[in-house]
Amino acid sequence: MAIDRARTARGALAGAVAAGVWAAQQPLDQRVFGVKYDDTELLGKAVTRGRAWPLVGLAMHLANGAVFGAVYAGVVRRVPLPSWSRGPAAGLGEHVLTWPLVLVTDRVHPARDELPTLGTSARAFAQATWRHLLFGVILGELERRLNDEPDEELPSYEHVVSTNGHGNIEHAITGAA
Repeated sequence: MAIDRARTARGALAGAVAAGVWAAQQPLDQRVFGVKYDDTELLGKAVTRGRAWPLVGLAMHLANGAVFGAVYAGVVRRVPLPSWSRGPAAGLGEHVLTWPLVLVTDRVHPARDELPTLGTSARAFAQATWRHLLFGVILGELERRLNDEPDEELPSYEHVVSTNGHGNIEHAITGAA
């Protein structure tokens, strides 16, 4: 199977943008969910404890989004779901599959004493669910638009509509096109 480099690059861009929106809205969802969980902090402080952690964490977060978006662009057309649901399904699927890793993070992260405990927090799980849903919606729609996928799930009804706007009764009764 050949890789379409342009499609992959556009998917990576969509993923990076979606990850950027995720990172930008985190202060708001922290207030809504009451959990000081910040993905850029989690990533950045895993690499450095110095003043650069916010920039390092953001760069890692955007890179993760780009990689996810690139992979998504390569496989999304083979997913048997309506186009509008593929991005959210991918984001939520990734969330459910990777959430158990926070139990490890709670125990071994170098900055675990500075981070909220996530593995046993229903609020943190809900917050992460929201973030992955948001990421998936943005990724899916942006990737679809960038890669110019027509929405093939919407059937055309032109053949059953007459010029008077009421359709053709013959087609309605027989189901003929």
